[in-house]
Amino acid sequence: MFSFLHAADLHLDSPLRGLSRYEGAPVEVIRGATRKALTNLVDLALENKVSFVTIAGDLYDGNQRDYTTALFLNQQMLRLKEQGILVYAITGNHDAESVITKSLSPPANVHFLSTKKPESMVHPTLPLTVHGQGFADASVQENLAINYPEKEDERFHLGLLHTSLAGNRAHDTYAPCSVQDLLGKNYDYWALGHIHQPEVIHRDPWIAYSGNTQGRSVKEVGARGCYLVEVDGALAVSRHEFCPLDVVRWAHLELDLTGVSTESELRDLISQTLIRELGQVGERLLSARITLMGQTDLHGILHAEYPKWQAEILSLATEIDPDQLWLEQIKLKTSPTYDPVELAKRDDLTAIVLDSLASFEPKGIPAPVELLHKKLTTAGINPPEPDGLQEDLSAIVLQSIMMSPSD
Repeated sequence: MFSFLHAADLHLDSPLRGLSRYEGAPVEVIRGATRKALTNLVDLALENKVSFVTIAGDLYDGNQRDYTTALFLNQQMLRLKEQGILVYAITGNHDAESVITKSLSPPANVHFLSTKKPESMVHPTLPLTVHGQGFADASVQENLAINYPEKEDERFHLGLLHTSLAGNRAHDTYAPCSVQDLLGKNYDYWALGHIHQPEVIHRDPWIAYSGNTQGRSVKEVGARGCYLVEVDGALAVSRHEFCPLDVVRWAHLELDLTGVSTESELRDLISQTLIRELGQVGERLLSARITLMGQTDLHGILHAEYPKWQAEILSLATEIDPDQLWLEQIKLKTSPTYDPVELAKRDDLTAIVLDSLASFEPKGIPAPVELLHKKLTTAGINPPEPDGLQEDLSAIVLQSIMMSPSD
């Protein structure tokens, strides 16, 4: 019968979050990633000859003032217009903050639904009604869904909503509502936005978050894209497929070093992990954070010689693929293979040292040191995080104690 794309949270030209602090960061690639993801969205719509595209809010990102962002969006929407593909969109909390949201009128095929009250639009040729209400300002705390009209005919009814859903503590609360509120409208499909992780909340009728089209930091790992939805002659969803659109794939690789006791074993583990992950992202850039974890004999040396190991791991990544692999950060969360409590029984001096380490409070760092850390960060230098001082100091001291002769 017909097909459509469910997308949301494009965050076009989203500003980089501290990325320039990291030497060698592929800044230009990541800066253009949200635009390329939108281009991929339009390509997907054209390739599958969908009837329409839905965008459930946050096309832009906050208080942007660069009008070329809106021009780029309009150019991509015109590509859809040339093939007769309509676009139904609503504004989200970030759109409401953005000056450019109100700057340029979209092409005639793009319909932004009202921000004043729920609006219903009937498709000109399909048995389809789209309902939605955008954000009038950046902080909508009331339940918008409750005022959407109920389904009263046999057409396919689709609801567009930018919401955190009630009870989702992992995200800021915007337009909260319950699943029951949505089910009570008897719509055939709810296209939700705001949550950046793709997720199907309910099937038959469908309630889903498409997630954002491009991950923006290591907090947004895994594939990002949209849903391709097909509706059959009985006006039932017959296909619901997630389609990746991202051009930069973020990953947080946690490597368990339990049982790893030599530097050679560590290098092999890191190389094998990076090669495996790189093989799963296709032609995308893999931007990864590595966290070394677990009990290991290398605990002390990793902390004592962190700059050396950081350079060594970066070198491994460059050797594997200098163009498609970038390491955002390398973190240490390892623990020693020996018991500090037993170590404290060695002698009184060791017990005093270990007790002092246990009571050391990194948040009590003198104000001048804290100020220096902030200045280095602002200047584009990536100094060690103050919160990691306790782990580093403990590891180095414990290593020294272990290597010193006991009485």
